[in-house]
Amino acid sequence: MYENIKVAFDAGIATITLDRPEKLNAFAGHMRRDLAEALERAATDTSAHVVVITGAGRGFCAGADVKFMEELMERDDVEEFKRLLGAGRRVLTTIRQMTKPVVASVNGPAYGAGFNLALACDIRLAAESASFSQSFVKVGLHPDWGGSYYLPRAVPSNIACEMFFLGDAFDAAQALRFNLVNRVVPDAQLAAETRKLAERLRDAPHAAVAAAKHAVYMSEAESLERMLQYETEAQLQCFQSREARARVRAFLERREIRTKI
Repeated sequence: MYENIKVAFDAGIATITLDRPEKLNAFAGHMRRDLAEALERAATDTSAHVVVITGAGRGFCAGADVKFMEELMERDDVEEFKRLLGAGRRVLTTIRQMTKPVVASVNGPAYGAGFNLALACDIRLAAESASFSQSFVKVGLHPDWGGSYYLPRAVPSNIACEMFFLGDAFDAAQALRFNLVNRVVPDAQLAAETRKLAERLRDAPHAAVAAAKHAVYMSEAESLERMLQYETEAQLQCFQSREARARVRAFLERREIRTKI
């Protein structure tokens, strides 16, 4: 369907691959819009219960294609640049509002918008060869794709400032120390470990996971009292669901249960 975005649906898992490997999957042309459309499709497709985002080749996403940015600047195309920013915002909003868990499988460099795309995902796995950079400052631009929101919530403000002000790259081991990724795995095992995680998320109770995802992000702006109210509402919905009842019985009978895909 798309020139530089691949979408595959398989056994309850939607995998979206940024597919411009010769440029480390840097965004150019309609890639941002196409990624937004692919995510919206995965969000509404009832056959998919987990979404995985990864990159083709040896990179996750190098951010914006700087040559493409230069072309926009040379013709002073502010309107097109605004459209690109809007498409990025659409991607981030879709990931956040989606009830399904979204996993970033970071297989290589994640720079600029690529770094922030990974930060927007609910869970992040990184290959040992992955690297990260808030590279916007290198070309005189401000962080976008939610970086100014996600990064200061993930690391102390002094670390976020250093990343934004200097744009230095750091490796996956450092990202793990900063808690920017959930875990780091050998390159050759990334695809298998991502699949294993996606299958576990797929087989988890969908309503409970969706409610928990909403609670995690809701808590960033709400009081304890409001969160306790939400917990009560969500817990009652889960309590009355057939899936919860089946899982309680399975737990007591010491047997596994798998959500139907």
